[in-house]
Amino acid sequence: MSTLEYYNSNAKQFVDGSINADMSDHYEHFLKYLSDGCRILDLGCGSGRDTAFFRAQGYMVVPIDGSAEICGLAENVLHTPVRCLRFEDLDYEEEFDGIWACASLLHVKRENMVSVLSRVCKALRHDGILYVSYKYGDEEVTRDGRLFSNYNEKSVVTLFSEQSWSVVEVWITSDVRPGRESERWVNAIVRKK
Repeated sequence: MSTLEYYNSNAKQFVDGSINADMSDHYEHFLKYLSDGCRILDLGCGSGRDTAFFRAQGYMVVPIDGSAEICGLAENVLHTPVRCLRFEDLDYEEEFDGIWACASLLHVKRENMVSVLSRVCKALRHDGILYVSYKYGDEEVTRDGRLFSNYNEKSVVTLFSEQSWSVVEVWITSDVRPGRESERWVNAIVRKK
């Protein structure tokens, strides 16, 4: 089973388990670098939780996800179309001031990460901001059919420093979903050079 097959098969369970997660601290880290009302790409929008929050704050948000089933459920939450698009097929050019990639790019194979991040960079305007989060570690693993590319503070800084990015912030958090507090995440804010 591939990662997308997993999400298509388990879409409702995934959405139900993530839609009420409290991401307020993460939003604060991201939004302090953005101007009011600017354009945000929600890259791997999942349940639509984050798109809904950003829109309520007055931002113009484009939600996308690679799973058709997840897109359908997010559309029910957002009452707006959600574009079904894989990261590898990202086709925007200098359209966004910020990109929110919460627990999404962790599903990109490490060997493909540079190529995908190049597409992400192309989608941002000059000095655009990217928020990204990965499960904490430094290896590529498969769990329940899903691929996870894990990073730590050092490896995430190396990943972005070797490309067209300036690393602005890196911090470690616990999972905010109930019962998963022992899981750790590395979060980063990076700026397009």
